[in-house]
Amino acid sequence: MHFTGTVYRNPYWPTFPLLEITQGCTHNKCKFCTMYRDVPFRMSPMEWIEEDLREIAEIAPDTTTIQLLSANPLALSFEKLEPILKMINQYLPKMEYIYACTRVTDIRNKTVEELKKMRELGVKEISLGVESGDDATLDRINKGYHASDIIEQCNKLHEAGIDFWMSFLNGVGGKEFSRDHAINSAIIFSRCKPMLVGTGGLTLFPGTPLLEESQRGEFSPLSEKEMLEELKLFVENLTCDCYFITHHTVSGKNLTGPDFLKRKDKIVSALQHEIEHGDMDLLAAIRRNKRTL
Repeated sequence: MHFTGTVYRNPYWPTFPLLEITQGCTHNKCKFCTMYRDVPFRMSPMEWIEEDLREIAEIAPDTTTIQLLSANPLALSFEKLEPILKMINQYLPKMEYIYACTRVTDIRNKTVEELKKMRELGVKEISLGVESGDDATLDRINKGYHASDIIEQCNKLHEAGIDFWMSFLNGVGGKEFSRDHAINSAIIFSRCKPMLVGTGGLTLFPGTPLLEESQRGEFSPLSEKEMLEELKLFVENLTCDCYFITHHTVSGKNLTGPDFLKRKDKIVSALQHEIEHGDMDLLAAIRRNKRTL
């Protein structure tokens, strides 16, 4: 298999198979991330993709799901994606779900009709690394789009019948934007109606512009307690029914599951309990031990 540079997979999807069709990230400018900082974006040669598919077909010919790599493989134009998707179905005829993480901006260069064709070829579920629905926060971390773009592209996904996940990056607005980041993100997420909302807490990794700004006093990170308070505010304002995942807190497994609206009060109560009684030193230690997104 041709795996080059950094490999990231969604941990909630099957670990096998993974198919690298691009390398690097087209944007590569988010201030909290260095994952692909030294990896130029490019499409994998079609020869590599076909060789990898042939290998997967030999090992697991009955494969029904596959995860595309790398950072945002759907940045490729429809004209480049279509033959890859057809090749996947050719080598893996029982294919049902083709999954990929991607950016909001990757949907912009595709029409609804093209998205519908992609769904017919198996792209039925994707993850959008949205991080925030607050324009000031999005500008602050250099995401490269605004809340109106998120809504517009998610509407296209709904029209095309493609399910999608959305991520909320707890703490990325810092102290200055914390409240607006939480409330405005919840408003935008609720309008977009994703099938799943996932949350994770910001870690300032070495080499990230956000850490450097923090060291210069230009960014004020939240304490562990403030992170929980922000997450609780986000949950309180989230009104779409969805599958909800959080791996920010030590009690995250108890907060994760389907039917968010039915469980919302219990999630809020659990977060309030952790705010009042949680081991903040433990949470801080867990964050210090993280090495990568």
